[in-house]
Amino acid sequence: MTWKTTPIGTVIRTSQYGLSLLADPAGGIPIVGMKDIQDGRVRIDPEVRVTLTDEDAEPYLLKDGDILLNRTNSPDLVGKAGIYRGDGKAIFASYLVRLELDQTQVDPDFIIQILASEGGQRRIRQLATRAVSQANLNPTTFKNHFLIPIPALKEQVGIRDVLMAWDTAIETTERLIAAKEAYIGAMTARIYRRSPGWSRYRLGDFLQETKVLHGHGDYVIGSVGKNGIKPRDEVYSKNLTSNHERNLLVKPGWLCFGLASDCMAFGVNSTNQTYSVSPAYRTFQINGADPRFFEGYLRVFNGRLSKRFLITSARQGKAIDFEGLFNTECYFPSREEQQQIASAVLLMREELDHLRQLREALKRQKRGLMQKLLTGEWRVPLPDTESTVKEAAPC
Repeated sequence: MTWKTTPIGTVIRTSQYGLSLLADPAGGIPIVGMKDIQDGRVRIDPEVRVTLTDEDAEPYLLKDGDILLNRTNSPDLVGKAGIYRGDGKAIFASYLVRLELDQTQVDPDFIIQILASEGGQRRIRQLATRAVSQANLNPTTFKNHFLIPIPALKEQVGIRDVLMAWDTAIETTERLIAAKEAYIGAMTARIYRRSPGWSRYRLGDFLQETKVLHGHGDYVIGSVGKNGIKPRDEVYSKNLTSNHERNLLVKPGWLCFGLASDCMAFGVNSTNQTYSVSPAYRTFQINGADPRFFEGYLRVFNGRLSKRFLITSARQGKAIDFEGLFNTECYFPSREEQQQIASAVLLMREELDHLRQLREALKRQKRGLMQKLLTGEWRVPLPDTESTVKEAAPC
């Protein structure tokens, strides 16, 4: 069975643009902006307020079940949608459009599942028109050309409940990830703090710059960002262009330095494969220290080191003062203790990776469920339905 589809405009009772007002910390009413639309929900920030009389605010007060749609923004944010569920007083900004749905035909939480989904967001962006750096969504175009399935209202609620169960599992996992990240940050900062018996060195005592050209070999092209070295593309064939031949190799255990926006980008190659990176990077062998411990030390103190040694160069823009960086005093324990510390931190990060993998698995499962449920291929059980159905529940 396939559900009948219809333009979303057939179930929208009214649509309304918000207000263009300057924020006023002393204002009497919160105003919702694009940043307050998160994960398909509208969250009110009580600190962002405007001054408006009760009479003028009345037509713009958010009501339970309202959907806000971001009608103008950057191409990747236009069309962002969220549902308002609450009873707090708030109005909404002018670049948002409020959609009031006909709840005799559709359940608002069912519709927001469609609008906030990856497929829904992709379709909305296709309907938007683009300027140089902005994209605009015409509400009339959206109403006429964004199609939605319309199962019976009772079945919409059943589908909504299944998908929201996955949302709850995803949100719970995300909270666990945030808590684990905070814990790891606090623990690593404590672990890498100078302890009695640690010896004094210079950071440069452990580093030997080494330039090995890519040449004509087959290597994974890597990039260096805030989180270290990652593959950029698939393994290249032997028919490499000359600019790849001039790339530098980062062998297992080596350190690579680069730049990412306003911070230092670096990473130790902790894999068993050799990466090829742009010749704009600098590559180093690490001698006399455990590579994982050395990288962890840099990460703990990255913010402090960036402030001191990330400079603005007239010729290069952002550049690292490597001489100053490598002359920085540091304290390291014995090699054995370095390895123990690195192993403990690695274990914590593996636990974090498992949570991230679980989150992605839940998101994939939800995408698959939406495909089955919103086409009618799978049906949800209803209280007055005796037919056999396929049931789904998060792991």
